[in-house]
Amino acid sequence: MSVAMVVEVPKDGAKTKFSAEQSSPTQAVSDQHTDFPLVPSAGEPPLWTSRGNEEVRLRMEESGTAGEPPMTIHQMFTSAVECFGDRTALSWKEGEQQMFINYTDYYLACRTAAKSFLKLGLEQHHGVCILGFNSPEWLISDIAAILAGGFAVGIYTTNSPEACRYIADNCKANVIVLEDDTQLQKILQVQDQLPYLKAIIQYKDALRENRPNLYTWTEFMELGRHEPDVPLNDIITNQKPNQCCSLIYTSGTVGQPKGVMLSHDNLTWTAFATSRHWSSEAWVSVISYLPLSHIAAQMNDIWCPMRIGGATYFAQPDALKGSLVNTLKEVRPTFFMGVPRVWEKMQEKMMAVGAQSYIIVRMMAAWAKDVGLRTNLSKMNQSAAVGRTPLSYYIAKMLVFKKVRQALGLDRCDMCFTCGAPISKETQEYFLSLDIPVYEIFGMSELTGPHSFCRPDTFRLTSCGKELPGCRTKIYNPNEEGIGEICMWGRHVFMGYLNMADKTEEAMDAEGWLHSGDLGKQDEDGFLFITGRIKELIITAGGLNIPPVPIEDAIKKAVPFISHAMLIGDRRNFLSMLLTVKCQVNEETGAPEDQMTSEAMELCRTLGSKATRVSEIAFGRDGGVHAAIQDGVNRVNENAASNAQRVQKWIVLDRDFSIAGGELGPTMKLKRPVVTRMYNEQIENLYK
Repeated sequence: MSVAMVVEVPKDGAKTKFSAEQSSPTQAVSDQHTDFPLVPSAGEPPLWTSRGNEEVRLRMEESGTAGEPPMTIHQMFTSAVECFGDRTALSWKEGEQQMFINYTDYYLACRTAAKSFLKLGLEQHHGVCILGFNSPEWLISDIAAILAGGFAVGIYTTNSPEACRYIADNCKANVIVLEDDTQLQKILQVQDQLPYLKAIIQYKDALRENRPNLYTWTEFMELGRHEPDVPLNDIITNQKPNQCCSLIYTSGTVGQPKGVMLSHDNLTWTAFATSRHWSSEAWVSVISYLPLSHIAAQMNDIWCPMRIGGATYFAQPDALKGSLVNTLKEVRPTFFMGVPRVWEKMQEKMMAVGAQSYIIVRMMAAWAKDVGLRTNLSKMNQSAAVGRTPLSYYIAKMLVFKKVRQALGLDRCDMCFTCGAPISKETQEYFLSLDIPVYEIFGMSELTGPHSFCRPDTFRLTSCGKELPGCRTKIYNPNEEGIGEICMWGRHVFMGYLNMADKTEEAMDAEGWLHSGDLGKQDEDGFLFITGRIKELIITAGGLNIPPVPIEDAIKKAVPFISHAMLIGDRRNFLSMLLTVKCQVNEETGAPEDQMTSEAMELCRTLGSKATRVSEIAFGRDGGVHAAIQDGVNRVNENAASNAQRVQKWIVLDRDFSIAGGELGPTMKLKRPVVTRMYNEQIENLYK
């Protein structure tokens, strides 16, 4: 039976551009259940590999969450179609028109794209690179590459042409799917150095030039529309849960990016384990705006919604430049995840608006926040006697908290999460005071996303909560305080690094535990706390090991207009620090500007300074600001565990750190080696 798949949009009748004509999902290929042994047997494959065409042993248990039967991406997808076929899967805007596609048509679009990939010559275990902002085409390309037997490979839009070339060559990319002419020009610069590349697809805007093997999205989808199903079905039928299907490239903070090999089971099992604890709502909606080349965004936007029939709404490309709040208010998601910088920017804007309010409004807000923080801290403290929620909380909720949630578009949000980097306690407390708990997630690309996270019933400030059911945590070589390297075990642990056996062996021990490189501890209740990274440890000339992050966070807390603080002192006689000031960011380029934020200017005014620009206070140019920073440093030094952990010298740079400047990675993590090289002269001057 053949069915014409043209999606009728429920609200206004607009049609999706992802129409397809082919067999119905249940007839396209039977929902096979791979005969995969649940109990390890003789001759089983190893726990890890560095070869893309090999299989690994699944870390299954006989019962519980870790005993969930394994499945491929295709099996999870067809299950979603059977359970949620008519339910909205994806939604996006074309101009002012809201577009929708349901799970049935989403699946068929992915099959059509998979057949197009095969017609273009996609080979098994070769990459399909995707380079662009989040969109339906991104998700369809990712899933289609997997169905066709290739590797789905995201590339950060901020990557240079050389960085794009490295990834495309490393994964032997046959096809590159990209957003627009800007990204196309990157690839054209290095195309001659990509021997496996057969085709390029541009999914947005008209082509500015005609080139062989360069296709628009419409032309690409047309290639597979009338291709037979049998070749694709054969590939799908032979897929196993313990085979690689996706590559997540690390940001390359130190050395070249590594291709993290994720299996079907890594993705499907982690989606299962995570979504079970995602939301109490029967229906889940999320906003897609974080880079999809990062596993956290993929788990949030693609795999968890697929597992439970959720809807993914795409934000505008300028989401992080200010339009995200508009999308939040339009969609009103039931689940929202942001990196710390997203929450910090929200906090800064809310504080700036609050500062301009009438005094009576500020007084009411201050009262409500005090009530909110005390009430939520009381709820969080499980060891305290549970008493009645005070009446003042309900009054504050009605007068303030409810309105704040509505203003942010979070009034239906069941849970808010932060991931990608540590979030400050101050930011968490700020949102907690507004009755918006922001739960921290700890994870890695090598863990298919999450390993542990907080929930309403397992919440501690500064903690990453407890591990996913079916996963295990071990603290390796702990010191007298119980702090050691965090090691993990579970079905979310990756297969290995593509073509990097040595790096894989460094990450995995003989028993198959993944060594994270993160330092931390678990308390008696099982809550996980991250204290730093092994590679970030500063070893002074005296041989003392000093974790920089706690000192950096303390400085930023003591001096609120400081944006970034980076501790220096490896093999040095004393500690020093590079500081940057909070400033405006160019909305087009993401580059930091000289103009300070309104919060920073207000703080300077309280010090008697008239400075409005970073250049006016950098390098000690403003005596009042310089004295205030020194006072903050002195207060932090008073609490130092030893003289060796005191900051002796510091300098304020004339430009904030940024992705555009190269100091920050795509997930806003500080690239310490890069910063050290960039500011070597300033650092050396501190030690003269």
